[in-house]
Amino acid sequence: MLKCILIDDEPLALRLLSDYVEKTEGLELLKAFSNPIEALQFAEETKPDLIFLDIQMPELTGIQFMKIANGKYNIILTTAYDAYALDSYEFDVIDYLLKPISLDRFMIASNKAKQRLQAATAEQTAITNNASSQNTPDYIFVKSDYKTLKLNLADIYYLEGLGDYVCIHLKDKKVLTLEKMKHLANTLPASQFVRVHKSYLIAIQKIDFIERNRIVIKDQRLPIGATYKDAFWEIINATM
Repeated sequence: MLKCILIDDEPLALRLLSDYVEKTEGLELLKAFSNPIEALQFAEETKPDLIFLDIQMPELTGIQFMKIANGKYNIILTTAYDAYALDSYEFDVIDYLLKPISLDRFMIASNKAKQRLQAATAEQTAITNNASSQNTPDYIFVKSDYKTLKLNLADIYYLEGLGDYVCIHLKDKKVLTLEKMKHLANTLPASQFVRVHKSYLIAIQKIDFIERNRIVIKDQRLPIGATYKDAFWEIINATM
C-alpha cells in the first residue's frame, strides 16, 4: 500500500483526485492540501511514498516545491499546462498528468509508481543476495564497440544511464557500453557499489561528500532518487 498526499490549490481538483485515490487499489490517502507549504511540512514529518503535485500554485509552484524537496519524494505531476513536461524530467518524476485527468490515466500513473518502487526493492535485494552468495573478483568485463574490455573495480567512479547506453566513468576516461544498468548493478559487488538513482550507480569509496540529496564525485553532483534514498542512507549510516 502506497501512502500518498495530494497538493493542488483548486478544491475541485483535490476532490477529484481524492476520489481517484479511493478507487485505485494499492493507494492510501494520508491528506490533501491546497497549501503547498503546509504539505511540505507534513511530508517532512510523515515521509509519504508518493505525492501528486500540481505545478501552477500561487504561494509555491510545483517546480519550487521539488527544488526544496531535493529528490526526497516520488512525485507524479498534475497540471493543466504541458509546457513544464521537459522540466519535470530533471526531477525524475514518475509521470506527468495533464488536466482534465481521467481515472484510467490516473491509474496508469499510479501503477508506474508501484512498479518503480517494487523494482527498486527487488533490485536491491538481488544485489545484496548476489554479494553474499559469492566472492566477486576485483574486475568486470563489458562490451564496448567491438571489444570486450576488462575494467578494474578500483578505477570505476560511477555509472550513468544514457538511454540505450551506460557510460562508465573511470579514473581517467569514460567507456560507453550497451550493457543494461540493471545487469551491471547485479554484477558489481553491493559492498562497493550502490544504485542511487535510476540513471546513476556509484562507487561508495569514490564519494567526496554528500550535500543534502546530492552526492559529489569528481566534482560532479549526482542526485539521490527518492526510490533509492532509504537503501543508500542505510549503507552510509552503517559506516558512521
